[in-house]
Amino acid sequence: MLKQYTGPLLIIIAALLWAFDGVIRRYLYALPPITIIFFEHLFGLIILFPFVYKYILKTKFTKREFFLVILVSILSGLLGTLWFTTALLQVHSISFSVVFLLQKLQPIFAITTARIFLKEQLDKRYIKWALLAIFSAFFVTFPNGWINFQTGEGTIIAALYALGAAFAWGSSTTFSKMLLGKIDFKVSTFYRFFVTILIALPLLFLFGNTNGGGLSIPNLSQFALLALIAVSTGMVALLIYYKGLAKTPVHISTILELTFPFIAILIDMQLYHTVLLPSQWIASIALVFSIREENKIL
Repeated sequence: MLKQYTGPLLIIIAALLWAFDGVIRRYLYALPPITIIFFEHLFGLIILFPFVYKYILKTKFTKREFFLVILVSILSGLLGTLWFTTALLQVHSISFSVVFLLQKLQPIFAITTARIFLKEQLDKRYIKWALLAIFSAFFVTFPNGWINFQTGEGTIIAALYALGAAFAWGSSTTFSKMLLGKIDFKVSTFYRFFVTILIALPLLFLFGNTNGGGLSIPNLSQFALLALIAVSTGMVALLIYYKGLAKTPVHISTILELTFPFIAILIDMQLYHTVLLPSQWIASIALVFSIREENKIL
């Protein structure tokens, strides 16, 4: 009897870990976002290497596959994580839960880029739900649809960073799909981390400075948090999710994944004492519902 609940429970645990990823990142507010990106990928690469080095030596890339790995690294590894982290660090401009709710727009960007690059056909009903999702996202970001111009500029910028992350991660799904079946998942993950570090390194020296002008180096406690991100909310959460997915029907797992943004809302209420207004609650439910309906169509 207990076994039938194992899969769904693992998916919820993975969602909980992903939501807490944002909490850990906010504790690193003193570091420039590019510094966080560089070191979390460095730790991830170090941890991953002993498990994949044998596969790396056997893998050969075509020019197209190599280009796709670089593209995914830039979109998913660098820009997506950088913009998501930057949005989360705008603590005075945007709430924790809104950043996570805006990530539910990822499927729209994934499906749109798949239509452009993979020539996948779109159902006409999809456009209706996509428009509802975008409309809902506006009301999630701006309570009652009203932009307070006294603080609105900061909110708009923070929301654009969050939307940028959704675009980067969503579109990278399409390019990752082009690699599917050609390059082993573990190998592509390793190279994504490796290329991200190579690209982030010069940016670290350009944008990783403190207010005093020197390069921002994490202290011991910050290194511990970065290692925690690399291990727990990154690879471990992904492994837990896939293990749960293997034991859970797709239609149930799709519903369970919707617990992710609502866990973020509960965290926001408990840790940051931020409560969504009624208009934001309605918009949040409409946003999640519209994305769920899109998944049904596709």
